[in-house]
Amino acid sequence: MSRLDRITSDPGICHGQPVVRGLRYPVSMLLDLMAAGMSVEEILDDYPDLEGDDLLAALEYGALAASGHTVVPVSAA
Repeated sequence: MSRLDRITSDPGICHGQPVVRGLRYPVSMLLDLMAAGMSVEEILDDYPDLEGDDLLAALEYGALAASGHTVVPVSAA
């Protein structure tokens, strides 16, 4: 089950970077937090607007991008 519909892009939000659900949480920041060793629970505690599926969507996006796929976020209009 893909969760990529949670990843959006809007030029007015974070300069068009891929973000989660139109919120100002760039996918790259979430991946950095997880790579630094923060647990899902710690991230969700620190960022109460986020949901577990948001972090899974960020991981899915990162995995696809790292494997050379072109990933186009949904436009948040």
